[in-house]
Amino acid sequence: MIHHAIVVVTFAAAIGCGLVAGIFYAFSSFVMGALGRLPSDHGIAAMQSINVVVINRSFFLAFFGTAALCAALLVGAWFWWSMPAGKLLLLASVIYLVGTIGVTIFCNVPLNNALAAVQPATAEAATLWSLYLDRWTMWNTVRTVAPTVSMALFIAALLSKG
Repeated sequence: MIHHAIVVVTFAAAIGCGLVAGIFYAFSSFVMGALGRLPSDHGIAAMQSINVVVINRSFFLAFFGTAALCAALLVGAWFWWSMPAGKLLLLASVIYLVGTIGVTIFCNVPLNNALAAVQPATAEAATLWSLYLDRWTMWNTVRTVAPTVSMALFIAALLSKG
């Protein structure tokens, strides 16, 4: 019974990782570039709006729900530890939790908070915006790679269980 539950949770975590990776991929590959092409006050205002709207149930379910599944799979890894799948579960979970949740908390959110504190049409905001675009996108790309790698590792764990 516990092994079946681990399989189901691993499958759900792989889907969650893929969904989160896709959201972040969109931002790194074209959303931030499009915002960067706007006059800085317009780009800032749009990103400030995005940062408010993203705080919603559907995003939180994917983002934090996947984190909860990864936390559960840290325990599940113990049950499969004697097999390669156990190590894959552990690695996938840690990569998601550190590379997605950790990077968000310690890198992207402070940048978002700094952007939220400025008035878009000021010189201070324009200076911050150019730095924000580069730094936020770099850290967001880390947040894209981490769940993508986690998804692949979760799939590998499932395949190794055969």
